[in-house]
Amino acid sequence: MEGVGSVIGDSSRVVWLRQARSYLHHADPVLARLIDDRPDFDPRAWMAQLPPMDLYGALLFQVVGQQLSVAATRRILARIQALFGGHLPSPAELLAEDPGKLREAGMSWRKISTLRDLAGRLEDGRLNSDVLSSLPDDELMAQLTAIPGIGPWTVQGALIIALQREDVVLPGDLALRKAVQLAYQLDHVPSQQEVLAIAEKWRPYRSLATSYLFSAAFEPPEAPPVTSRET
Repeated sequence: MEGVGSVIGDSSRVVWLRQARSYLHHADPVLARLIDDRPDFDPRAWMAQLPPMDLYGALLFQVVGQQLSVAATRRILARIQALFGGHLPSPAELLAEDPGKLREAGMSWRKISTLRDLAGRLEDGRLNSDVLSSLPDDELMAQLTAIPGIGPWTVQGALIIALQREDVVLPGDLALRKAVQLAYQLDHVPSQQEVLAIAEKWRPYRSLATSYLFSAAFEPPEAPPVTSRET
């Protein structure tokens, strides 16, 4: 289906990454420099630090992380996992749990209400995870942002984490806006519209471009291999 992208299988992923890097390298000189500086960069390596997530789990992760630092989000996520035997809850499991226990784990009542609302829609058939996962990005966005407490940033993150969509950018993410400011040497933090305008040249690989920008802003550059210790 047009508009739906997924990287499937290791060999397909290698081919896709090569193609996407080449495209971005030619499309944007700023990204070309970032790509050249990171020859072994794996755009999904950061996800190894997260628990396995289906679409509901990724939306839960994103809702928990609204207005919070990455460190705070991961602390709360760990408490939620502990509450459910070491894994993120399914919609049915979350609905069966005492909301007060979720509050004790560090979630606000507003976020608990959002996640229970979403879980209820998935359980009673108003929403279906398989159907949602097959929708183009814009249709999936429309379905999910109809739920109070779920906005574009929340859905965009889930598109990347759970569905591995290839052409997602998060213009409302302050960290990304700061990463763009740094990479493009702007004298101000760009607005959401400015980020979207810059990102036009990255289509249809905006997810990968975003990963490079985050890496450049928040991770040390790659160094030559050192034989005496891991790099």
